[in-house]
Amino acid sequence: MTDVIAFTKVSLPYGWFGNMSPHPILWQTKTWRTAEALFQARRLNADDPVREEIRAQKSPMAAKMVAKRSADRRIVVPQSPEDVQIMAEILRLKIEQHPLLATELKATGTAFIVEDCSRRPRGSGLFWGAARQPDGSWKGDNQLGKLWMELREQTRPQEKG
Repeated sequence: MTDVIAFTKVSLPYGWFGNMSPHPILWQTKTWRTAEALFQARRLNADDPVREEIRAQKSPMAAKMVAKRSADRRIVVPQSPEDVQIMAEILRLKIEQHPLLATELKATGTAFIVEDCSRRPRGSGLFWGAARQPDGSWKGDNQLGKLWMELREQTRPQEKG
């Protein structure tokens, strides 16, 4: 059976996989406190002043709430292929700018990585993560976990044949 790394809260093991973890990201000359803030802002037009309001928030949840209040201004459809691509770009920046995280990602080996949304098994939780079922299986798209596993594969040295 494959090992499973299920992450939930930032304060728990592997919490750094989550977008709320306190790992600042430099993007286009500006520092964003968290991946969550940058992700929410990237759903808006580049010249939208709400982007800066999101960036100014001290917590990732506050940044998310500002973005939610401005949902009608989004130019990227949530859970669309473009949304997933933006997330992939942000995760790559996160590990490039925090080399210890890249090392920790590689150390996960071949484990299945999943954002455990068992406590909120609906909506976007089941898109970005998955909920554990009574039989031990996972229900959900687990897009965030898939992106981390793809990134892990991309960062491994290629085997010489």
